[in-house]
Amino acid sequence: MRRQQGAVTSTVMTGDVGTRMSVLAVVPARMGSKGVPNKNLASVGGKPLIAWTLEAARRSRILDRVIVTTDNEAIAATARRHGAEVPFLRPPELARDDTPGVVPIVHALQWLAERENYQPDLVLCLQPTSPLRTAEDIVAAVRLLVSRDADSVVSVTASERPLQWLKVVDSEGLLRDALPGLPAVASRQDATPVFALNGAIYLARRERFLRREGWYGDRTYGYVMPRERSLDVDTPWDLRVADLLLREEVGRAAG
Repeated sequence: MRRQQGAVTSTVMTGDVGTRMSVLAVVPARMGSKGVPNKNLASVGGKPLIAWTLEAARRSRILDRVIVTTDNEAIAATARRHGAEVPFLRPPELARDDTPGVVPIVHALQWLAERENYQPDLVLCLQPTSPLRTAEDIVAAVRLLVSRDADSVVSVTASERPLQWLKVVDSEGLLRDALPGLPAVASRQDATPVFALNGAIYLARRERFLRREGWYGDRTYGYVMPRERSLDVDTPWDLRVADLLLREEVGRAAG
């Protein structure tokens, strides 16, 4: 998704109202990965894992630019083949295992502001480890932020387990409540719904994101995604599941 001269804003439609906003997507994709080596280039559904995120971004037609921040030339080349920009290679000190997830996003925003004077209204983080996220999810998240005048939007999925069922095992092996004091529930249906982050979408107003260096504010809304689109690839098993699901999807589309 190459930057077009003179085209730096999208019309985000919310009901009958059109709001002119520039939306930048940043895709963080370093080479190192403990769980799955070279995860972002692993073949999933016949394509590199990162390709599914880049294609969803392109199909959304709501993003002005899609930037991949990586420390690796092979990932950079793959990203460019799938239409993304890679205007810089991320410094190695920002691509370690213990680097906080917001740091590459902050670095990308600062680099673009300093080198290109590009300062979008919204910044969207799309992790390559969520290959089942769709273009429609991206559009819906942006519209949710605009329609609710939100600081940010973060994707979540309904948890299978109520908080009351969460346990810890102490040093003696005894089972204890992870959150003591909650009222007991006999079934999941009787419990207050709980949602877990699924890693697919992090969206915020750029100025507020930079001020906080984080995605959460007083007006952070949850964009609820179904479990079948909420897979976060972190282990070889996750990669295998994603491969099977996406091969089925490709087969249905071809048929």
